[in-house]
Amino acid sequence: MQLPARDIVREYTEAVFRRARVPMEPLNFEVDWGDQPSRHTAYPAARTVPLPTRLPELATLRDLFTGASPSAPTGWSMTRLAALLRLSYGVLDRRMTVNWNQDVAKRAHFEHAVWGRGTASGGGMYPVEVHLVAGASAPLLPGVYHYDTGRHVLQRLLVGDVSSSVRAGLAGPEDTDSFLVASIRFWKNSFKYNSFCYHVVTQDLGALLGSWELLASALGVPLRRLLCFDPEPMDRLLGFDSDEQSVFAVVPLSWHTDTGAGDPAVPTRAGDGEVTPATVQVGHAAHERSQRVRRFPAVTAVHRAAATAPAVDPAAVLDAAPRPLPGDPVELPEPRLDLLDRPLSAVLTGRSSSFGRFRRPPELTVAELGTTLAFAAAGRPHPADAGLPADAAALTRLWVFANHLDGLPAGGYAYCARRHALLPAASEPDIGMSAFLQQQYFLTNYTMGQVGAVLAVSGRLDAVLDAYGPRGYRILNAEIGAVAQRVYCATTAQRVGCGAVLGFDNVSMDTALGLDGTDERTVLFLLLGRNSDAVADLEYRL
Repeated sequence: MQLPARDIVREYTEAVFRRARVPMEPLNFEVDWGDQPSRHTAYPAARTVPLPTRLPELATLRDLFTGASPSAPTGWSMTRLAALLRLSYGVLDRRMTVNWNQDVAKRAHFEHAVWGRGTASGGGMYPVEVHLVAGASAPLLPGVYHYDTGRHVLQRLLVGDVSSSVRAGLAGPEDTDSFLVASIRFWKNSFKYNSFCYHVVTQDLGALLGSWELLASALGVPLRRLLCFDPEPMDRLLGFDSDEQSVFAVVPLSWHTDTGAGDPAVPTRAGDGEVTPATVQVGHAAHERSQRVRRFPAVTAVHRAAATAPAVDPAAVLDAAPRPLPGDPVELPEPRLDLLDRPLSAVLTGRSSSFGRFRRPPELTVAELGTTLAFAAAGRPHPADAGLPADAAALTRLWVFANHLDGLPAGGYAYCARRHALLPAASEPDIGMSAFLQQQYFLTNYTMGQVGAVLAVSGRLDAVLDAYGPRGYRILNAEIGAVAQRVYCATTAQRVGCGAVLGFDNVSMDTALGLDGTDERTVLFLLLGRNSDAVADLEYRL
């Protein structure tokens, strides 16, 4: 008998949280690296539309944190859209670094090169695909375009205003005819992570949306993220088999009407010349590098369950925030805004994962930790289509496993953004924090004795499922990914090392924070520390 959709999601997440103790199916899975998919999806037969390549000098993280970003123009332009795409998901440089990862020897060879991007992605897989559905008001020929991340161009897949196919799936009316549509192709991640894929890619989506939020603020253009919709009309338009690839997020675009910066004035009325038949769909096929594309039953099952159209309960959403914690707060120093005084464009082009390069001394400081926590917690927590007030509390909480910090005793702490303070959650383990963290980490690329602090992002999954239905799993993970991207940006601006990991035993980590007996669970972890200066690195800017 088929389980209800919510039960399928809960069964999958329990398997994820306990995978350090009970391996997920399929057992003894081996990655076929020789048959992996291409990191950059391309449509060989499609025409290309060049995009502006100049990267603008953007507002600093300090300006974004204090709200001193540029005043908003009337809307998007091709110049601003190109900057959004390139700095978030386009290729920015080639990197070679000597570190502890098992595949480091391969990276010196061109076919195994690492190409840096502004947004973090689990395992560097980058499974999100971005399409532009342009209507009559757009400053280019109406149609459907795919963003080719490898070449920083748009590929025209269909001509005609088909924006009605996007609006057909949205929960409410939209007064625009152009949309950015973010989809996830599971095979680009599951070839490596198999059944664990869905947990990773839903956080990857959130990291991308977190970058878009920051970039839109720096560009001075409003951006709304829609996550509560029916993907079926959009999947059909884009020619997706929804079990292999599906739309996860939609961003409405309103184009500017004034001339400037080389962008022509465009009409603002939506709907002119719109193509309405439901049978219209993209006819181009993407190139497939893999000879064998596998599906994993657990991924298919949880995706079908989580794709169920959400029925949002605003009262339940407001109640899904983490519960207040008792205890005497440990005050943090005011955020060091001078540490955030780097342009967002420079931060994103310089962002990278530490991959085991941490070295002590010197120790991470409490000022750096507090500044990171404050910036990470300042993002918008909810999708625009949730119907919630702007000041609604986040669905997530940040925790700190203080390990080697100058000015803070080792132990577990919860971060309270409202008071900018830490609430003690547990004392340091008897074996010492470094030894405890190393015992709970089941990968080999980090030595916890060199880590200054481990941040944990948690949420109340059951409460979020009550609020959004099975779609809540995707929404919670999207917020977690956005928080992670903000942590990466804050640490990069401060020249602090950062690495996001999913390789801890969640059960033990929850127990250490005193979460047993509650409905709150840790989901993602971010390691902070000092990167060693004595390393052999190559960074070739494109």
